[in-house]
Amino acid sequence: MTAPISPPASVAAVLWDMDGTIVDTEPYWMRAETELIESFGGSWSQEDGLQLVGSGLLDAAAIIRDAGVDLPLQEIVDRLTDHVMRQIEVAVPWRPGARELLAELKQAGIKTALVTMSLRRMALRVAAALGDDAFDLVVAGDDVTNAKPHPEPYLVAAERLGVSIRDCIAIEDSEFGLVSAVSSGAATIVVPCHVTLHEAPTHELWPTLAGRGVDDLAAALERHHHRPTGAPA
Repeated sequence: MTAPISPPASVAAVLWDMDGTIVDTEPYWMRAETELIESFGGSWSQEDGLQLVGSGLLDAAAIIRDAGVDLPLQEIVDRLTDHVMRQIEVAVPWRPGARELLAELKQAGIKTALVTMSLRRMALRVAAALGDDAFDLVVAGDDVTNAKPHPEPYLVAAERLGVSIRDCIAIEDSEFGLVSAVSSGAATIVVPCHVTLHEAPTHELWPTLAGRGVDDLAAALERHHHRPTGAPA
C-alpha cells in the first residue's frame, strides 16, 4: 500500500470550479443555448455563448430570454441543465490533469470543495462520476444568493469547510470565476479553456493541470499569500 502523502501545512483546501475546469462542458452549454433559442426563432453564435462562460445561470437565462426565449428564467435554467445532463450521460468530457490532481489531494488529506454555478443536481452528477468521496463539500448555484463574479460562492465554501479563505487555492477557467475567486481572498490559479485570460499579480495562469501536483499548489499559495513582509510580488 502506498503511504499517504503529508499535506503541506499551508494548504487548507482546494476550491474547484467545475464547468471548463474539471469537465469541458462549455460546448454542451452552448449547444443547449443554441437549440433552445433557435426553437423560439432566434439565433445564437459561439461568440454569444462565450460571453456567458462562468456566469450565474439566472444571469445567463436573462440574456437568453432577451434573445427571444419567452419562458420564465427558472424554466430556461432547468431546460438548459436538463440538456447538458443528457449529454453528460453520454460522455463526461474530463479536463486534462483534473482527476489526477484531485486524487493526489485526497491522498494528501487536503480538503476539497466543488464551487460551481451549475445547479446542485448537475454538480452532484459530475461529483458522483469522480467517486462518492471526491469532494468534502459541494457549493452550487442554487446554494448561494449571489452568483459569480461575486465572492460569496468561495467564501461560503471556505466557511463551511472551517478554513480561512487565505489558506485556500481556487482553480478557475473563466473571467467571472476568476473575479469571484480573487475577490474572495483565495490564491487563484486560472486554467483557461474556451476564453483567453492572462496572468496578473492577483493570480497565476497555468496552461494545463496535467503534471501538476500538491507541491505546485503549495508553492502557488506561498507565492501569493505567504510572502515575507516586503518581499517582491
